Amino acid sequence: MKKLSVIALVGVGLLLASCNKEKSAETPAAGQEQTVAEAKGEVLAVDTVASVVNWKAFHKGGFAPRWGTLNVKSGDLSVEGGQVTAGNFTIDMNSLKVDPASVTEKDKKPEDLVAHLKNEDFFNVEKNPVSDFKITSVADLKDAPKDAVAGANKTVSGNLTLLGKTMNVTFPAKVDVAEGTAAVQAKFTVNRADWGIKFGTSEADPAEWMISKDIEIAVDVKAKK
Repeated sequence: MKKLSVIALVGVGLLLASCNKEKSAETPAAGQEQTVAEAKGEVLAVDTVASVVNWKAFHKGGFAPRWGTLNVKSGDLSVEGGQVTAGNFTIDMNSLKVDPASVTEKDKKPEDLVAHLKNEDFFNVEKNPVSDFKITSVADLKDAPKDAVAGANKTVSGNLTLLGKTMNVTFPAKVDVAEGTAAVQAKFTVNRADWGIKFGTSEADPAEWMISKDIEIAVDVKAKK
């Protein structure tokens, strides 16, 4: 595929944010890696069948959106005193899928885009077969922002590793704990440049500047005994 015809996507799933220049400028920069929260209390295994990461990405200005999913390979959530206090999950980058409904151009195929995202232009899954997220803190959330996931009640921070680089991100989340189960749902936007993910050789390269730096991620992780 020619660079000018490629839509860059990333996952890590992955939803919701405007991808024009103004919005990109507002997307918070990820912080440096932080100390991972210690697992205490009851440790519940992530249900890899019921859990999923969704992603969405665009050309500049929000044009030609593409979206899809990534599978959760493993992980766990720690519950103490009726609260999620720690946890982690690993994403299988080889599971990356593009929803065919997002590829509307007659000269493009979803499978070609999948191959492009998996090669060295973006995620280089041969060298980086997994990405992961490790919780560093969970705090009560009083006022959820308008673009937060419905029912958001916590602020979650964690170390997100993409392309072998780890940065700390913070986002509102809906965290539920019941007898023998726990769940974390969230949607947030990251700047791919924070992880060194780029297609063009420089900012002046049309292959780079035509692609929004914003990646929308929606996480739905469920754990049980």
